[in-house]
Amino acid sequence: DARRTRGRRGVYRASLLCMKALANRGRLDSVSQQMASHPQYLESFLRTQHYILYMDGPLPVHYRHYIAIMAAARHHCRYLVSLHSAQFLLADGDPLWLQGLEAAPLRLQHLDHINKVLAHQPWLTARSHIQALLKTGEQCWSLAELVQAVVLLAHCHSLCSFVFGSGSDSDTTPTPRVHHGTPPGYCLCDAANGNTALSPSLAGPTEKAPRRREEDEAMFSADPSRFVTDPEFGYQEFARREEDHFQVFRVQDYSWEDHGFSLVNRLYSDIGHLLDERFRNVASLPFPHSPDLKRAIWNYIHCIYGIRYDDYDYGEVNRLLERGLKLYIKAVACYPDSSKTPLCPLSWAPVKASDKVHVNLLVMEARLQAELLYALRAITQYMIA
Repeated sequence: DARRTRGRRGVYRASLLCMKALANRGRLDSVSQQMASHPQYLESFLRTQHYILYMDGPLPVHYRHYIAIMAAARHHCRYLVSLHSAQFLLADGDPLWLQGLEAAPLRLQHLDHINKVLAHQPWLTARSHIQALLKTGEQCWSLAELVQAVVLLAHCHSLCSFVFGSGSDSDTTPTPRVHHGTPPGYCLCDAANGNTALSPSLAGPTEKAPRRREEDEAMFSADPSRFVTDPEFGYQEFARREEDHFQVFRVQDYSWEDHGFSLVNRLYSDIGHLLDERFRNVASLPFPHSPDLKRAIWNYIHCIYGIRYDDYDYGEVNRLLERGLKLYIKAVACYPDSSKTPLCPLSWAPVKASDKVHVNLLVMEARLQAELLYALRAITQYMIA
């Protein structure tokens, strides 16, 4: 509609030609290389990540990368922990913080609980969690800061699912290095615009490199468990938690289109437009199978996170999704931890490499929207209380 169109005009745009050139030269990270099979989606994905990590927002850049580390560590994603550790140091982050969560400022430590809940059981996200973080005091968060942090947490949690599904986080994969390619979140326009302050992979070694090389080498191998508390906390079947009186999240009561979009865009300028563009792009990707199958995948992911659509017949999920496909989707969405969960192969009869990437993108975006809905609903409840 006109609201979204006007918003997009003012949003920072990535250069698709630049992206293609980097892909041809092998300068994209392995995750972006897989997404490059859907260039229009990749463009919106990179644009969103760059905005979250580097553009307008109240949080300093090194805080943003540390929050990304915390989020990725919940799923023991070495790939993302390593990449964001590198970017944290390049943003003048204190290397001591990378020794573990207890070495970080208390404000960041206070995010640990909502990080844990959103990553594994987002239906537990409550107004009380928001209230605790926003209470007055030296270590409190402002509402704008918290919204940016929540968007970043949800974004990185869901990206862990894509990394896991694509096999980029396998133990045999070499630790990613900053100068070998663009990390997730790097904006490809920087090189085209001559802005290399945050793009060392294209600018070459900076003056800081010789001084910090030893620090970097030590920190890149950091164990993600250093940033995790309560490691046993994980996903539990929502359907089996009825005895605890968890209510199903009804999209008719709180939806992205009618509620989440306007709230997040008001509290974190332009991010609603960028996220909405991602959701629309993944929905419009060409799929060589029935559109009903695509909707079944999306609604199944929301269902296992406790989100239901009153106007959808869930019998369609069992009719359209083969058991092997359902097992794969659930593993990628709920258990994207290569240190604990061996990734079951996608034993879906008509699968091709591009189909698998498409399924992984659907999982990532559906999970992202699910986490955002729970978090934004809790923020709404706090604001109207």
